Amino acid sequence: MASIRDDRGYNQGFERTDTFMVRIERRADWFIEKMNKKDETINVLEIGAGTGEISYFIAKKTKANVIGTDICMPFVDGANEEYKLPNLKFDFLDFNHPEKLNGMKFDYIVGNGILHHLYYHLDSALVNIRALLKEDGKMIFMEPNIYNPYCFIIFNYARKWANLEPDEMAFSRSFISNKLKNAKYTKIDVSYKDFLLPNTPNFLVKPVIWIGGILEKIFPFNRVTQSIFICATK
Repeated sequence: MASIRDDRGYNQGFERTDTFMVRIERRADWFIEKMNKKDETINVLEIGAGTGEISYFIAKKTKANVIGTDICMPFVDGANEEYKLPNLKFDFLDFNHPEKLNGMKFDYIVGNGILHHLYYHLDSALVNIRALLKEDGKMIFMEPNIYNPYCFIIFNYARKWANLEPDEMAFSRSFISNKLKNAKYTKIDVSYKDFLLPNTPNFLVKPVIWIGGILEKIFPFNRVTQSIFICATK
């Protein structure tokens, strides 16, 4: 399955296929499920929005005002061109330098496969994310699970082939839990989630989702899900 590259030349996701869209909409739905204020007018920030799908689905399915941000201007321009909703916009922003937000705070900050790009700077990144949340605001992220065989091989033995960024590294549930505690988050919930890879053939999508939903609840099979689902409160 072909990858898309940012303006620095690194792989930053996958080209759209039917499987990719199923996978990404499911993840948007999981984010929404964690938003206890989803029926209110709330502010949601997506970090690393890429080509815009997650932000689009959240804006379409809730009353939230959604800002999708990325540090790749071509991604931002493309998302603004394609996804047009009154409660959605995309902008160029490095959340570690949020001056452009003019002090704006968010009820929820979300991201799909973003924190692992900041592996060697997670301590400061988590503090910066927390600073952008309202009181009792929540961060919700999906990240690759280092114990998943596919992720383990990619991040340890196939980095050049996968065209990864130098700071990019998958991590474990315990690793991110400890980082969140150190950054003074509360109500930390990190779970094993999703066996569906974006390159899964179409005819296998439904069986993988069905079987995966069962295996996510069973030890030790759940330890090798493709992702970990991270929720924590300010």
